[in-house]
Amino acid sequence: MIRRVVVAVVAAAALGGCGGSSPAEPPPDTFTNPVYASDAPDPQAIRVGETWYLFHTNTPEANVPVLTSPDLVTWTPAGDALPELGSWAAAGKTWAPEVLAVAADRYVLYYTAASAATGRQCIGRAVASSPAGPFVDDAADPLVCQADQGGSIDASPFRDTDGTLHLLWKNDGNAIGQDTWIWSAPLAASGVSLAGEPVQLIKQTEAWEGTLVEGPFLWRRPEGLFLFYAANAYDKPSYAEGYAVCDSPAGPCRKAPENPILRSAGGASGPGHASMVEKDGRTWLIYHAWPTGQEGAVDPGRQLWLDEVVWTDGKPVVRGPTDGPQPLP
Repeated sequence: MIRRVVVAVVAAAALGGCGGSSPAEPPPDTFTNPVYASDAPDPQAIRVGETWYLFHTNTPEANVPVLTSPDLVTWTPAGDALPELGSWAAAGKTWAPEVLAVAADRYVLYYTAASAATGRQCIGRAVASSPAGPFVDDAADPLVCQADQGGSIDASPFRDTDGTLHLLWKNDGNAIGQDTWIWSAPLAASGVSLAGEPVQLIKQTEAWEGTLVEGPFLWRRPEGLFLFYAANAYDKPSYAEGYAVCDSPAGPCRKAPENPILRSAGGASGPGHASMVEKDGRTWLIYHAWPTGQEGAVDPGRQLWLDEVVWTDGKPVVRGPTDGPQPLP
């Protein structure tokens, strides 16, 4: 399933007989997207020691599937980080998990699941001593559940440079014909409870966003605080990724006029719901995308893509979607 670039040996027969010439060998130390060719939607990755751990939306086999990698390119399935949901949750729709390290031996997983009480998607939290789990949610109720606003999904934790913790999420308004807002609230140092009132950051306002914004995360740079988000229908080529610049984790935020900064191209359709990592001074966007022409198909589903982000004149520029060889991270 892993598509890593290797030196190809092409038989003469495949070249149509005598007189053919071998295609140019790809450069060494490169990789080609997708880096994981099976279904891995809504990905988020963290590094612990020399290992990368990636979490994504449920599969039939796991509530919170985990992949591990030594290099961000070669990914190996590593089980289910959340074998049992919280007592408040019903199985089957466990979405967009993200993990935050709050201590060397304490990790908090934020996940979306169906509330048995309301029938809406809500956000829970679970704790483990290892990034691979097993995480345990011992709460009787969800952490965030805006049932009257369609539910709450796509939680994303953020540690600012001053050490304060924050949680972002989306109210699932499009499920009931309402606006979708990206929300932000301070988190307690433990990571398992909110420490202040939520505020609204942005909602769908631009034509490219369609009826929703979702999948938020914050990333701080010397140039400022950036709020990345996905928008539009997840199973359409119009799904894409944009960003806004915020004064603080509580806003206000201003959307970039050049949005979207990642859109369908080449072999990637509907790229988005991203997360970001830094390795050796380079910044990388991890996101999902359908194979072009297979939007909404269960197999192979939304595959895992990796592309570099460069910062030009203080703005993020995604070098992708890239489906040809590129240098390893």
